[in-house]
Amino acid sequence: MLHRSERCEIAQMVNAATVGGARGSSTARWHTVRVRLTEFWERMEEALGAGYYRSWAQDHVLPELGGRTVNQALAQGEDAKAVWLAVFANLGLPAKYR
Repeated sequence: MLHRSERCEIAQMVNAATVGGARGSSTARWHTVRVRLTEFWERMEEALGAGYYRSWAQDHVLPELGGRTVNQALAQGEDAKAVWLAVFANLGLPAKYR
């Protein structure tokens, strides 16, 4: 289940992505955005643990994200895949997490 803040982020991203977009495309965009963020948060939990990943995403500043936290980068529209690759590099995770 998505955390309330994740649902808000998703809604904001979808609204931004569909404003001025083609009619009828919002459903496809919603699905695409949700799957990417859901997978991202699942990977974060797997790599850092259920009790730590949200705190880490909120507080840890990554040079790979231009001095932003994970939450800041996602809120500013950074692609979830790019953020994950920055987390992967910063933590020096094993290849299985890539």
